[in-house]
Amino acid sequence: MTEPYIEVLLEGAADVPMVRHVLTSRLGLEERRHFRIHPHHGKGRLPTNPLSMPDAKHRGLLDQLPAKLRAYGKSLLPHMLVLVVVDVDDEDCRDLLRRLNEMLAALPRRPRVLFRLAIEETESWFLADPNAIRTAFPKAKISLLKGMEADAIVGAWERLAAVLSVDLPVTGRDKAAWADAIAPYLSLDPPCSPSLGKLLTGLKRYLDEVRP
Repeated sequence: MTEPYIEVLLEGAADVPMVRHVLTSRLGLEERRHFRIHPHHGKGRLPTNPLSMPDAKHRGLLDQLPAKLRAYGKSLLPHMLVLVVVDVDDEDCRDLLRRLNEMLAALPRRPRVLFRLAIEETESWFLADPNAIRTAFPKAKISLLKGMEADAIVGAWERLAAVLSVDLPVTGRDKAAWADAIAPYLSLDPPCSPSLGKLLTGLKRYLDEVRP
């Protein structure tokens, strides 16, 4: 039986707890044995030329993505998957996914890649599951989520800050702490967030192929 191996590329440290929870608690994978997580310094922008050397001054996920995928394309691990999780923010999700796939297709050697979009942000996954927020933070103002559709474009981290009665500005450390607290309580079978559900579906498909 072939062991799975996943290189996970994320925008920042605040995304790590949620993705780690999915991989370990829901899918039974072991960090460092089955996957490694690499947070970046924000989202960044895709380079105009995907074959160019990355600018060391720009350390966002998309800034560095083509170069990293070129490097992974030289891997000797035939069953490796590169998981790339990107926040949609206020972009059109179909256009963002199209640009990501066009970038990948332009690379001369490329690994197996799973692009997954968090609509609007990974904090949206928490907003879609008020029970998880309430369990982690019993004093949370869950009423602020009434009538809100899952994965709605609402300014996700700002809305979560309001629910948690956290004053702005909010740091990346704050967001990571929220994720650490809420992630263990999220419903994942199935998830309340459609975009989180697509992440799980893609990962399960990969695992079914490498572990028949």
